[in-house]
Amino acid sequence: MSAPGRSVHAVSQTTTRRARTADKSAERPGFRCTECGWTATKWVGRCGECQEWGSVVEDAGPGSGGPRTVAVAPTRNPARPIHEIDVESAAARPTGVDELDRVLGGGLVPGAVVLLAGEPGVGKSTLLLDVAARAARTGRRVLYVTGEESAAQVRLRAGRIHALDPALLLAAETDLGTVLGHVEAVDPDLLVLDSVQTVSSAQVDGAPGGVSQVREVTAALITAAKSRALPVVLVGHVTKDGSVAGPRTLEHLVDVVCQFEGERHSRLRLLRATKNRYGPTDEVGCFDLSEHGIVGLADPSGLFTSRLVSDVPGTCLTVTLEGRRPLAAEVQALVAPSVVPNPRRTTSGVDGSRLAMVLAVLQRRLGARLADQDVYVSTVGGARVVEPAADLALALAAVSGRENVPVHAGLVAVGEVGLAGEIRPVPGVGRRLAEAARLGCSRAVVPAGTLAEVAVPDGLRVVEAPDLAAAVLAGLAPQDPADGSR
Repeated sequence: MSAPGRSVHAVSQTTTRRARTADKSAERPGFRCTECGWTATKWVGRCGECQEWGSVVEDAGPGSGGPRTVAVAPTRNPARPIHEIDVESAAARPTGVDELDRVLGGGLVPGAVVLLAGEPGVGKSTLLLDVAARAARTGRRVLYVTGEESAAQVRLRAGRIHALDPALLLAAETDLGTVLGHVEAVDPDLLVLDSVQTVSSAQVDGAPGGVSQVREVTAALITAAKSRALPVVLVGHVTKDGSVAGPRTLEHLVDVVCQFEGERHSRLRLLRATKNRYGPTDEVGCFDLSEHGIVGLADPSGLFTSRLVSDVPGTCLTVTLEGRRPLAAEVQALVAPSVVPNPRRTTSGVDGSRLAMVLAVLQRRLGARLADQDVYVSTVGGARVVEPAADLALALAAVSGRENVPVHAGLVAVGEVGLAGEIRPVPGVGRRLAEAARLGCSRAVVPAGTLAEVAVPDGLRVVEAPDLAAAVLAGLAPQDPADGSR
């Protein structure tokens, strides 16, 4: 009888130890990533899922005493029928910069928080200083808070771009409490903060620009914006890959997220909305950045074309779509005999992998001799052509440069090149042809079957090409028999 007794006692002890272990595990604090929700049993400096630094915090876990939030009777904002809601308070107000209004969907909405991100030196501060001055000239009180520069530096830039107005108030602050104090004292109609990563709160631990600081600063400014119906524009930094720096919750908190893009060696700047609660996200604003400031470009196509002056072999015009906006771009190709075993393939403004594919299709399907040739492809004016609709222009420019025969005068080419040598349809052909006709083009080569649903503009002769062979015959100008190398 003793053996069974000892067995029961041992089982009891084992059960007790397991219960104690379970209780300790339940009491052990857990940690959770604020960016992606990844959990861990101990604190780590970097999330194991999204690889974000400093985003793992202690997770209190669910409470054991039931929900701690109780129902409160809504006294200030009771629920009302939807047709009784006033929509005038959410109407957008123009900023005075047409290209910015195009991207925002008509202007700034009262209480909206806009995040403008971009690489250093792209022109974010210059653009917002111009916007602030234009808003001040309309009688609105504008507060511009800078945390990256001194007030004197901003004053010098404002004088250079003619952005001086008595209603534009300037403050250089990096403390969140002081910034909110300026808002209380000034009661502005527009607040610009440059930048959100430089402002910190004394109530939160961490250096300025950290996850907790950025979240606290943004949340406080959003609360002030919503309670005062105050539009707020925040400048944000970007990471090395071009995304908005800081926690991803920053993009979820704000109402509008805009990206300001541009090449350092080009005057063109593009503004895109990646998130917009009040308007579309497929509009693009174009700006010209110079030493005298930044101005909107209602017709930027002239920056990317030069072939209207003279027809040179190796050049072809195409029309790309930036959102819903058609932009003409000229593609130039130089094909020359190579002196090295591995011919060079150099691109500027063009995707190198797309060029390699188009050259392979030309060599395989048309028999073009390109394996022993150096190919240099570039765009005019710093334009960046990445969509597949520019494949046909790349092919015609390469063949034109290889044969030393120009394309037809006033020709525009639009189409995607497939691996079998076919020309595939692309979206927005109607808008592309309308832009080409507006620029004075007289001939267009498009994929076969696209004219069934597209109205051809007057004065534009359109040729449908089913494959590359037909496109080359329709695109290249007839050769003079006395010239004779082709």
